[in-house]
Amino acid sequence: MNKNTIGLMKGIGTGLAAGMMVGYVGSQLMSNQKQVKKKASKAAHAVGNLIDDVQYIFKG
Repeated sequence: MNKNTIGLMKGIGTGLAAGMMVGYVGSQLMSNQKQVKKKASKAAHAVGNLIDDVQYIFKG
């Protein structure tokens, strides 16, 4: 693959992950505010791992 395609795929993956995290945190804020910080932290960590995995896939 060329560099433009890899950059595009990374951008799409990052945008999807960020959008899912924002949607999840927003829905949790509406329903249950006590555990939002804990779940948001877990979601942010999971998104970070996902982005790392996507970058690793396209490097190889």
